[in-house]
Amino acid sequence: MEIVCNQNEFNYAIQLVSKAVASRPTHPILANLLLTADQGTNKISLTGFDLNLGIQTSFDATVNKSGAITVPSKLLSEIVNKLPSETPVSLDVDESSDNILIKSDRGSFNIKGIPSEDYPSLPFVESGTSLNIDPSSFLKALKLTIFASSSDDSKQLLTGVNFTFNLKYLESAATDGHRLAVVLIDNKENFDEKEDFASNEENLSVTIPTRSLREIEKLVSLRSSENSIKLFYDKGQVVFISSNQIITTRTLEGSYPNYSQLIPDNFTKLFTFNTKKIIESLERIAVLADQQSSVVKIKLNEKDLALVSADAQDIGNASELVPVSFDFDQFDIAFNVRYLLEGLKVISSENVIFKCNLPTTPAVLVPEDNINSFTYLVMPVQVRS
Repeated sequence: MEIVCNQNEFNYAIQLVSKAVASRPTHPILANLLLTADQGTNKISLTGFDLNLGIQTSFDATVNKSGAITVPSKLLSEIVNKLPSETPVSLDVDESSDNILIKSDRGSFNIKGIPSEDYPSLPFVESGTSLNIDPSSFLKALKLTIFASSSDDSKQLLTGVNFTFNLKYLESAATDGHRLAVVLIDNKENFDEKEDFASNEENLSVTIPTRSLREIEKLVSLRSSENSIKLFYDKGQVVFISSNQIITTRTLEGSYPNYSQLIPDNFTKLFTFNTKKIIESLERIAVLADQQSSVVKIKLNEKDLALVSADAQDIGNASELVPVSFDFDQFDIAFNVRYLLEGLKVISSENVIFKCNLPTTPAVLVPEDNINSFTYLVMPVQVRS
């Protein structure tokens, strides 16, 4: 293999696909990137794959001789990142020894590769369901829910976001057992196999790992101006394809919890905050709350004002009055301040409505305009008086 390419493009591609390289690979070759060069198209393709998440990207280059090799990801990244950006990078592979010679005008590096034949193939979906997703709708659904997914590997199914694709809408949901974020967005996406989704009652539901979604989010963000991005799904595998990039990931297996049953139908207490003001107040109070229990209390007993407070035993306490609108006598409720802030920070409307019944039952936060049908349910914290 003999190639000459732009340092910036090469470095960008390496950083992108390196996110799919295992930190503790079960086999030496999984610590490598697959580098493929095609003289016919003058394109270089780079692939990272940890057997769960796979990322592939391609870019234009001068390919004097086609070939393929796997290169140590960390080493290649560190070398190319430090090469001067104003001069081209050349890469030659000795097929007899698998030695890789990387050169720029400042010097050269000689590193050892592993033959590409041993590199696992990305599991592309050849049949199953295919659909076009609207990038802006998908990004919106993702950003409004991904923060509520679990980081506890023992709750494997909850370490992802559940997406439901329908002919008319896109719904996403995430929960960690303490809070739940759900959004339903009217969508432009179209299933290619319309006969399989003839009824609005039928849909595709998949749960995608949060780690994979962080990389998918970057891909979709880069292509947000495009009309659609292709998604394929079959037998526990999802593939996203956009221009010169491909991301493939395993889905999380199992039936996602029936989260709609968790959301109460009726509420006896509604109160409204200015979103910006309650966020700013909670961030100040969190300085004390985070010192110990992360609990923040909201007390409503004075017209048009709520007392937001935190008490860190043997350290100190903090309180602040925040404007609020409510039409009942009084109400006290407490929350984990991080859960509350993370939900509030994805709400873009000027005001947010808190819906509650009792200090011990789920509270629901919704934007006052609620254009995107966003619901954030959070369990209160029981505080002894």
